[in-house]
Amino acid sequence: MPNEMGLLWEVSIVEFLIVTVVLAGGGAWMIGRSTALTWSGWGILVFYVVLLAIATRFLHFALFEGTFFLPLETLGTALHYAVVDFVILMAIASVGRLFVRSRQMERQYGFLQRAPSAGETVPR
Repeated sequence: MPNEMGLLWEVSIVEFLIVTVVLAGGGAWMIGRSTALTWSGWGILVFYVVLLAIATRFLHFALFEGTFFLPLETLGTALHYAVVDFVILMAIASVGRLFVRSRQMERQYGFLQRAPSAGETVPR
């Protein structure tokens, strides 16, 4: 497999889209969803996404001959692509969290956005 190293992908764009965006992105969405449903903080979301980024880097290494954190000669390259994976997965997890949280808030506090009907007084 020819090495086409780019700024975002290490081996090929297809491998990047399948592993990082589809597989790990689905996991990141579920991380965001679960932290919203359990009303957990952003810190736990970041921790879980870091673990997912490490697992994603391992999948790139094991399946597509990408770099991993060992041996030390490949550490710089592996860190670069791990940060890329983390940023993309964090964005997906954040969108998932905000999507689910906004639905929770609409359901829980829907009365705050309801327009008053004719003749109804608005409490201040």
